[in-house]
Amino acid sequence: MRRFAIAAVIASLVMPAIAAAATWSNVPLVDKMCVEKVKSDPDKHETSCLIACAHSGYGVLMSDGTWVKFDKKGNEEALKALKATKKTEGIRVTVTGEKQGDEIKVSTLTID
Repeated sequence: MRRFAIAAVIASLVMPAIAAAATWSNVPLVDKMCVEKVKSDPDKHETSCLIACAHSGYGVLMSDGTWVKFDKKGNEEALKALKATKKTEGIRVTVTGEKQGDEIKVSTLTID
């Protein structure tokens, strides 16, 4: 009985961490500085602008119009991907991570 109780406690600690991981696919990558300017048509946001505005931080524009920022790792991954892409606009990404409040703690980020 005691082993079952210990296993139940461990499972209750591990399951929320597993359940919190999520993937957002084909979502527009937008920097904080330009989010209001490009919200109506994020696919016209140029890659050069995204790179120039890197200091403001990156995030994704959700289908409901809300912008969710990235953590430090997400910002670094986004900038690295932007510098490597040949796309000149319409940057959409697939992001895996945990949404914590108004921020995504990014595990992986790839340009679609």
